[in-house]
Amino acid sequence: MELFEIEEKYQLTREEAAKVLHQIADSLERHNSLDFERNGLKINVDVPKQVELEIEVEVESESKKSSLEIEINW
Repeated sequence: MELFEIEEKYQLTREEAAKVLHQIADSLERHNSLDFERNGLKINVDVPKQVELEIEVEVESESKKSSLEIEINW
C-alpha cells in the first residue's frame, strides 16, 4: 500500500482549534479509529488499544511565540 499523508495548516481561533481536538479525541474514544479525506480519497485508520503519546511545548520568551505539538504513534 502506498503512503497516505495529510499535512495541513489552518488559522483558527483557540475555540475552533479546541473543537478540532475534541473531534479527534471523540473519534478515538468512541470508534477506535480516525477518518480522513483528501482529494476525494477517504481512509479509515484503525488505532490500537495501546498507543504512544508525545507532547512537546516550546516557549520563546523573546519572540513571544509558542507551540504545542501532540503526536500519537502506534
